[in-house]
Amino acid sequence: MITRIREVRRAKKMTLQDVADRCDPPTTPQTIGRLETGTRTVSVGWLNRIAGALGVEAGDLVKLPDREDVPVAALLEHDGAHAPRRASVVVPPRPEPGMVAVAVAAGIGDYRSGDELWCRRLPPAEFGQAMNRDVLVPRPAGRFLFARLIGREEGKLHLLPLGAGGRQTVLADPPWLAVATRLLRPL
Repeated sequence: MITRIREVRRAKKMTLQDVADRCDPPTTPQTIGRLETGTRTVSVGWLNRIAGALGVEAGDLVKLPDREDVPVAALLEHDGAHAPRRASVVVPPRPEPGMVAVAVAAGIGDYRSGDELWCRRLPPAEFGQAMNRDVLVPRPAGRFLFARLIGREEGKLHLLPLGAGGRQTVLADPPWLAVATRLLRPL
């Protein structure tokens, strides 16, 4: 079986040690390296462990004849576009369980019409992970607020609308919020 473990790991900007530490149960970087190079046989169990550590599906780690890889042609840096030092590919985005999306119908703030935002739902205990990030917050009567979370205190969220001239909104803690994690923008 030909695997793409190394390509996916590099696309995720992770070291062998990072992957080894995130495996459940943890393993050694040498083992991950042997599995990447094919000097050790990759079982379905190992594929699942490594996929979990990388945050991808096990199928993303296997080269399939009917799936086209997207090679990285250039790296865009502060001084322009450069050829990559080594061949690599990008990993297509995969939705996680519980994700929701926001479709942008009219430009506001940094977002343009046609953009899609993928958002990860968080329970109240994890709201702190969304500080200074754009969030979707449910409101009564099936309404929503999309704004930047700028503070949280005493059971209240402080949100700053994205449009110019907007005033801070304070909401009582909602049952969940969804933090924007990925922007898909057609060019």
